[in-house]
Amino acid sequence: MPSNLDTENQLVKSLTDQFKNKIKTEYVKHNRIKISTNQDNLKSLATSVKELGFEQVISHGGTDYPDNNVFRIEYHIICVSKKKLRSIMFSIMTEISKDTPEIETLIDIFPSAEFHEQETYENFGITFIGHPRMEKLLLPEDWDDIPPLRKDYTLPGRG
Repeated sequence: MPSNLDTENQLVKSLTDQFKNKIKTEYVKHNRIKISTNQDNLKSLATSVKELGFEQVISHGGTDYPDNNVFRIEYHIICVSKKKLRSIMFSIMTEISKDTPEIETLIDIFPSAEFHEQETYENFGITFIGHPRMEKLLLPEDWDDIPPLRKDYTLPGRG
């Protein structure tokens, strides 16, 4: 049964009207939207997504692309307060250089991003500027190796 994408397309149109060529629509599917931008526009995009009604970061992650020397950062954001939007997951993403793995935090826009950014810091070594706790969260206190989700990390005994 084909799905009606009116709501999803209206949300994307609102953002593309505002940001023009500063964003790229990766896809629009039933209950799923993914938009990318450069790191300088991520905070503005996040603010606009919140103004559309999406207020809760439910997950966040990083991916290491060593061949391109970048980390991809992606936030998955939902709406809990508006029934019409509750089934939609809105993803926003950007890439940052591995040479300077830092980007502004989004916790001033989405307080629910705090844990997720801290976990990404720990697992990839990406610093979220302005985050109140860039410290170990899940790894052992005596961890002194590089962040374990980077592609250049080698498991002990497998080197």
